[in-house]
Amino acid sequence: MSENSGEQAQAGIEAAAAGGESLLGLAMLGKTAAALGLILAILFLAAAALRRWGPYQRRRGGQLKVIDSTMVGPKERISIVQIKDTWLVLGIGNGRVDMLHSMPADPEAATGASDTQPPPLFEAGDSFGTRFAKALKRNAGMDGRRGS
Repeated sequence: MSENSGEQAQAGIEAAAAGGESLLGLAMLGKTAAALGLILAILFLAAAALRRWGPYQRRRGGQLKVIDSTMVGPKERISIVQIKDTWLVLGIGNGRVDMLHSMPADPEAATGASDTQPPPLFEAGDSFGTRFAKALKRNAGMDGRRGS
C-alpha cells in the first residue's frame, strides 16, 4: 500500500506541475495582452490629442473660407476661396495651386441664402408616416419636384 501511495503522490505532484505550467502560460498571455492593450490605448489617446491640439488645427475665426469646390479631373479641382471680401478662383492639381480669377465676394452666396430655394418638403406638424410618404413620392418623381 505504501508503494501505491507513493505512486499516487508522485502522479499528483506531476499533475500539479503540469497544471502549474499551463497556469503560468495563461498568466504570461494575460500580461502580454494587457501590455498590448495599454500600448494601443496610449496610441489612440495620442492620436486624439494631436487631432484636437495638433499643429494643423485650423484657427477659429480665420480669414480663409472655402466657398465651393469641384473636381475637374482625377487629381485636379477648382475651388472658390474667400479671403476677407475677395473671392479667389483657384485651380489645384499636381502639387500646384494657380489663381485663375479674382472677384469681389458675394455675401449672399457665402452665407448660403438664396431666393431660388424651393419651399420645404415637410411641414412642422407632419407625422413620420406623412413625411415618409412625401419623400417616397418626391424620390419617385410623382410630386412635380426632382428627386435628389
